[in-house]
Amino acid sequence: MRIIAGRLKGRTLAGPTWAGLRPTSDKLRETLFNILGPAVRGARVLDACAGTGALGIEAISRGAAFVAFVERDRRARGLIAGNLRRCGVSEGYAMIPAERALTRRLGAGVRFDVILADPPYDERDLGSFVGRLGPFLAGDGLLVLEHARRRAAPQSVEGLVRVRTVASGDSALAFYRPARPAAGDSGETEATAERALPTQGAND
Repeated sequence: MRIIAGRLKGRTLAGPTWAGLRPTSDKLRETLFNILGPAVRGARVLDACAGTGALGIEAISRGAAFVAFVERDRRARGLIAGNLRRCGVSEGYAMIPAERALTRRLGAGVRFDVILADPPYDERDLGSFVGRLGPFLAGDGLLVLEHARRRAAPQSVEGLVRVRTVASGDSALAFYRPARPAAGDSGETEATAERALPTQGAND
């Protein structure tokens, strides 16, 4: 694995030495960040089920202001810490062992501009997983769920609406925005939210 763009471009990252951890491929990571585009710059980013830390470190490389790495596996947290050292990153991030520890570590009002969620591909209840992360998303933020293409991502989850899906091989990315008021209230619709999504460099 390598960092694709930004100030850390070309840095290599270590992968897991044990079975059961599936890093996001370089190709899919490039697709994701091409879509996000400048939305990452200056953003507070949550890398959930962070694994190797590749998504969060890519965000740091591209100018994210802060990244919280959430990872339950102690071995993976050690791998993330090692990859951060390999890239010379010593600040602007936090390592969190579980979602429930976010408020304890970062404060009750913590919100993120971008949430990158990569649960195991055998996760059966994607709706519940996304729902647990939803309260941490800023009002104009974007949550991206990576999932197995064979498992459909929910159209909406507890105040979030899916505005785009991008498929690549056996994987897919589902993009969620906070639900907008009904068209009768403000004129905003799901289509409005989709038009607001960055579209640089990738096709649905």
